[in-house]
Amino acid sequence: MGLSLSTWLYSRAAHSPPSSSSLFPPLAVPTSSRLTVTLNSSPVTRDSRSHWSPVHCSPHFLLSGCKQEATRCPVELSSDGVRAEMGVKSGLHVWEVLWNPKHRGSHAVMGVSREDCPLQASGYNVLVGRDSQSWGWELKTNQLWHCGQSLGLYPEKRRRRPSEAAKELIPQSSSYMVTDSKLAEKPLPIPERILLVLDADAGTLGFVVDGSFLGVAFKDLPCGEELFPVVSSVRGGASIRLRYLNGTTRDPPALMALCGLSIRQFLGKRRQNQTDKLPLPTFLQQYLLSSH
Repeated sequence: MGLSLSTWLYSRAAHSPPSSSSLFPPLAVPTSSRLTVTLNSSPVTRDSRSHWSPVHCSPHFLLSGCKQEATRCPVELSSDGVRAEMGVKSGLHVWEVLWNPKHRGSHAVMGVSREDCPLQASGYNVLVGRDSQSWGWELKTNQLWHCGQSLGLYPEKRRRRPSEAAKELIPQSSSYMVTDSKLAEKPLPIPERILLVLDADAGTLGFVVDGSFLGVAFKDLPCGEELFPVVSSVRGGASIRLRYLNGTTRDPPALMALCGLSIRQFLGKRRQNQTDKLPLPTFLQQYLLSSH
């Protein structure tokens, strides 16, 4: 039943009117029921997985008192990284990364790494993804990096020939201001807020931008090994905030969570506080309010 409900949710999402101001809805791919429920769950509070590590970071990064914000010092000819204080070995987990596009400069990379990934190097380089210990998405060029090599563009739909991408990615509706050249030739402008989605059980890493899951960026990540969110920058003054949102085990979502999600999606964002008008017992109304 959970799979049937998940499929129904996908069909509803496919027919929902996306924002006309974003380039990302036509690049979105369906999410699993685990990820759908996790993304629609209330963020956890005061989780130590929201902290950058004061130990595992370049000396050119300074951390705020709460350890949620890392700021790179204005140092020349240096590539610098900072890793989360806690990693994960299992489960599906979502972090929020806030990074102002005006404060990225070149070689702004985010992704995941093992504990022994280098966090400082001379010159201006893609640091996350430079070796076999890390996997990174370079935000300015949209390139994926691992083992010092570019693995192509992300999202994956942009890797095909421009003629093929244009047919599928440009909708018939005039509400989309998307052109072939923007999708196939120019890097996509990545906004400030990015969600990092690590499925340690499946060994995959992906990203959510403007509410759209852009698919798996990396697969075959080492299962059973602790992996950490990580960023690297070469721009002085770049401030990057980290926040752990939520996670789940490898078990399928509870039926109650799936049903609650379907009801909230049916209500829409503007009517989330109107559950008292539904023909439901008070207990279920309170559950819908508390779980969102």
